[in-house]
Amino acid sequence: MGVLEGRVAIITGAGRGIGREHALLFAAEGARVVVNDFGGALDGSRSTASPAEEVVAEIRDFGGEAVANHDNVAEWDGGARLVQNAIESFGDLHVLVNNAGILRDRVLVNLSEDDWDSVINVHLKGHFVPTRHAATYWRERAKAGHPVAAAVINTSSTSGLLGNVGQSNYGAAKAGIAAFTVIIAEELGRYGVRVNAIAPAARTRMTESTPGLADYVVKPTDEAVFDVWDPANISPLVATLAMESCTATGRVFFVQGGTVRLFQNWTMTETLERDDRWTIADLAAQLPTLLG
Repeated sequence: MGVLEGRVAIITGAGRGIGREHALLFAAEGARVVVNDFGGALDGSRSTASPAEEVVAEIRDFGGEAVANHDNVAEWDGGARLVQNAIESFGDLHVLVNNAGILRDRVLVNLSEDDWDSVINVHLKGHFVPTRHAATYWRERAKAGHPVAAAVINTSSTSGLLGNVGQSNYGAAKAGIAAFTVIIAEELGRYGVRVNAIAPAARTRMTESTPGLADYVVKPTDEAVFDVWDPANISPLVATLAMESCTATGRVFFVQGGTVRLFQNWTMTETLERDDRWTIADLAAQLPTLLG
């Protein structure tokens, strides 16, 4: 038996890249998977392709269970249909992996309102909407006396947690996702729901177009060399966080290749303090000592 046997999981943005690897691993470990993918291009525009069906076919070929879903996770009704799709197809929902995303990379002075709104919408609202509908389902189950052992795994990024030029929209959304993770972990724990996030580093359509990364994410030509950028490296951590026996919650993890690291939340360090209100002159004089 796989470690996710009996678990029902929704994975958004699962038609390609990291999401596809999540779906394949989850199914191989016994989960029944709703493969959600809008079928969009990298910038979020609609595509005629159906990558979700292709992943479902791969899963069924090795005996796994999966269904495809094409709802837009950033739309309220789309998120509701997605959660209902899992329940109607497999009778329950235990895991939500929020992975869908797009890129509109521009330096700030070239960033349009649509570039900002589209990226914030898909990433930040696209995490909120399905999580909100899933949380409602789990709360109702818990209040009705049914045991809930659910998990949400969100997808943040070092672009938001550490910063990256040309990605103020994407980074702001990803930083928001990290904060969203920490807060809702506190809120949903009472219902039996754990919430964590990952900040992955892997070769995908998005990283291949990210400023400064294109030259680094190439696949090694020597098959004996470990490919640290292989998106399949990310999925074991996500599967571990999805296990019923896992206890981690409210955490954000960096993962790349064989490396897993724990992020620390924003932390206050050096201090300036006095017993009355600061003057501008005194702050101007003392601020350099605070900055080291």
